Amino acid sequence: MQLPKFVLADNSDFPDDIFVIHLDFPRFIINLKDDEVEFIEDLEGEDETELESEMEHLISLAGEFYDKEMEGYEE
Repeated sequence: MQLPKFVLADNSDFPDDIFVIHLDFPRFIINLKDDEVEFIEDLEGEDETELESEMEHLISLAGEFYDKEMEGYEE
């Protein structure tokens, strides 16, 4: 099965929060309410500088994904 790069999630226990889940490496969940990131996997041993740069890019892509999805709901 091929998975999408990003998916949206919400939860009634967190009614004000919207989550974007990144399903490629490095897998993570970002809460768009406060931009808090939680990694789903252990990243020990990864190059921190490279990972930091990649995360900046992926977080930007996650925001773009969310905006695009919301445009679809508005139409």
